[in-house]
Order: sequence, then structure tokens, then C-alpha cells
Amino acid sequence: MKWFNRSTAFIGVILVFSLGTLQAQTIKDGALTPKMIQTFRESFKLNAHTRAVMNAVTRNDVSKLALNRRMLTGYDSLFSHRIKTGAITNQKRSGRCWLFAGLNILRPVVRKKLDTKHFEFSESYPFFWDKMEKANFFLESIIKTRKRDLSDRKVEFLLKHPFPDGGQWNFVVALIEKYGVVPGSIMPESRQSSNTGLMNRLVSRKLRKDAAVLRQMSQKGERVPKLRARKTEMLGEIYHILALNFGVPPTQFRWRYKDKNGNLSKTKTYTPQEFFHQVVDVNLNDYVSLYNCPTHPYNKLFQISLDRNMANYSDLTFININIDSLKAFTRRSILADEPVWFGCDVGKESDIGRGILAPAIYDYSDIYGVNFKLTKKERILYHDSVPTHAMVFTGVDIANGKPVKWLVENSWGAKAGSKGYLIMFDKWFNDYVYEVVINKKYLPPSVLALLKTRPVVLPPWDPMYALLQ
Repeated sequence: MKWFNRSTAFIGVILVFSLGTLQAQTIKDGALTPKMIQTFRESFKLNAHTRAVMNAVTRNDVSKLALNRRMLTGYDSLFSHRIKTGAITNQKRSGRCWLFAGLNILRPVVRKKLDTKHFEFSESYPFFWDKMEKANFFLESIIKTRKRDLSDRKVEFLLKHPFPDGGQWNFVVALIEKYGVVPGSIMPESRQSSNTGLMNRLVSRKLRKDAAVLRQMSQKGERVPKLRARKTEMLGEIYHILALNFGVPPTQFRWRYKDKNGNLSKTKTYTPQEFFHQVVDVNLNDYVSLYNCPTHPYNKLFQISLDRNMANYSDLTFININIDSLKAFTRRSILADEPVWFGCDVGKESDIGRGILAPAIYDYSDIYGVNFKLTKKERILYHDSVPTHAMVFTGVDIANGKPVKWLVENSWGAKAGSKGYLIMFDKWFNDYVYEVVINKKYLPPSVLALLKTRPVVLPPWDPMYALLQ
């Protein structure tokens, strides 16, 4: 027993010596020290105010506590100019916002041309082909990078994103140009097109397996023609999976509709390409992607590598401009009754339940006594914010010659927001809107001239690559 006590005392001496040594080392190494922790403890004063805040925060949803009530009562839902749109669409549990938004800016054209109250495209039809094209693009990219190491940054990027739902405006253009469009009734939604999680995981696993096979074939000396022949077999299996999940996409269909007076049209037969050219008839190449990305110089043309859904189409190309110009061109289009596709970071400073996007809608700083503010440039550079969602501008409220707020058509169903719409405060536009797509006719010659310049190519790991979900 005496031996045990002596040993314990000896160990205690060693422990005290070790702690003292460790503390000296941690100060030098920049680690968290006991002295620092003691300072933190002493700085937190548990007075009546902090006790009340702590009691509230530990038992409640902080966003509800931080909600700025004055913001909720300080606005109205009226707009000086509003574009007439159809029923709200619903992408459900899928990342097809970019596609829904793309088709939604075309719906007013069809409704006006057919003189009908309601019209919705099939989102499932182009999504089927988007998935097929993305699978092909992934496998083709694997073939092109077959000699690179698996730790190569480009190869790693490909393997992390083999089969995403997300996309951009150029994805919409490529799909419609190649495959056309069909009305919603011709290829309706399926359980899997509206809920893509499991399918994406399974197909991603299959594609990664296929990538391993193609790389192994290359290592054994097989050349590109043999690899592409094997790729074709692999894509046949992907088509099989997609057809089981979505149904078989039509090559031709018969369709008729009712106009707003209830008159029934004649039944006509179309291919999806004919339907687009005869009924929609919009030149999608007249639309230009404009970004506000303060991490890169303004008034320059940029292109993001690998930001496309088809192997033989161009990557996303955009003009980077200042936010005031971005808003001016958006306003010009809306006032001409042309809705605007746009990409934003919808999860930041937003109350989707009430349908409000406003920078001061939550007072987190007042609750925690901490400054959380970052500039737009800092949010991008330090990965705090990227475009996560695409929607459509369908209205603007102008007072004293300046926009006060913007009306947004979302694709989360009529129960989300204010009957499916969101109200965006103009300051929120400044902070979290990154991209708009504008028809060339609303852009000045100085901006259009930039389209003829050589684009600066950005890598796929640039923060602005982030696919819209």
C-alpha cells in the first residue's frame, strides 16, 4: 500500500511537470491552453441577461427567437409591375430547380400563343435526357483522364460528382436544342423523378464501378475505340435504369388543349423537337448569362471548366458585371413582361415559410453578441455562400425610380412561401443573387461585345462552380 502511495505521488509529480511543459508548448504551438480557457470562463458573465438568453436558446429554435418581427410588418406583398404566370410548379425532392426555372420562363410564351390559362411542360422528359447525358459526360471524362492518377484534382472532382441533379442555364439550352420539349401530360412525373435520392446513389455507384473498369482496361493497353465501345454498353445499362424509374421518353406524341374560353383544339402529332419549334419557337441562344461575382474582375467573359451536361457542348460561359448593372438589366426585362431565370443562395437570411428574402430578417448578432457579417466577396472566397437554387423573377416593385423588392416564382409547390412565391428585398438581391439570364435585346452593345472576347477559363473547383440545387 505504501508502494502504491509513493508511486501515485511520483506520477503526480510527473503529471504536474508534464502539464507545465504542455502549457508552455501549446502557447508556442498556438493550441488551446488552460489559461485561455480560464479567461473564456471569466469573460462569460452569467447575469440576468445572459441567463435569460441561455434559457431561451437552450430550449428553442434559435431562428424563431432571432426573427425580426419589425421586418414582418414593415412590407406589403404588392408590386408595381407583375408578369402573369401559370400555376406554381413543384420539383419536390429533386435538384431540378434550374430545369423548372428554365421551363417556367417559357411558359408565358406558350400560354399567350395558345390563349390558354394553364400550361406546364413535362419536367420529367428533359430530366431523363439530362441524366443520360450526364452519365455519358462522366464516362467520357473518365476516358479522357484515364492516364491521370486517382489523386489528381480533376479526377477526384469527377468521382465526387458523377451523377448530380443540379445544373445551369446552359444545361437547359443544350437539352432543348437536342431533345425538344413535351407537355406535362405526355411524360408525367414519376415517384423517382420527384424523389431522386436513391436512384442517384445507385447510379453513382454504378458509374464509379464503370470508371474503374475503363481505367483498368486502359492500364492493360486498350485504346480509346475499345473504351468507347465498352462505354456504350455501360450507357445501355444506365438507360435501362432510367427507363424503369421515369418511363420511356416519347419520340412522337398526339396532343390537344383547351383555350381559356373552353374551346378544344384539334389533335396534332408532334415530335418533341417539332413541339418546341412550332409551339414555343424561342431562340434560346439569344439569352446571355450574367454573373455578379466580386472575386473576379468585372466586364470580362468567363468560362467554368466541366460545367456542362453534354460531352459535345460548351461549358457555362458568363459575363461578370457589377450588381447595379445586373439589377438594371433584370428590371428592363421584367418591365417588358419577360420573366428572368436567376441563381441565388436561397438559404441565407430567408424565411421560406413566410416567403421573405431579406438581409436583417434574423438578429443572430443581437442574441449572441457576435458580428457574423461578411462581404459578398468574402462569402464566396471563404465558401460561406454559393448559388444553390434557381428561380424566376416575375415582378418588381419600384418606388421613386428604384426597385424596393422583387417577386420570385419558386418551384417548391404552392404551399411554400406566399402561395408558391417569394418576396425578395432589394438589399437581399445585392447580397445573394449571383446570376441572371437576360435576352440580348435588353443588353447594351458594350456588354454584348464581351461575348466576342476570349473567356478566362476557371477550374471546376472555383467557388462559383457550385451546381444549383
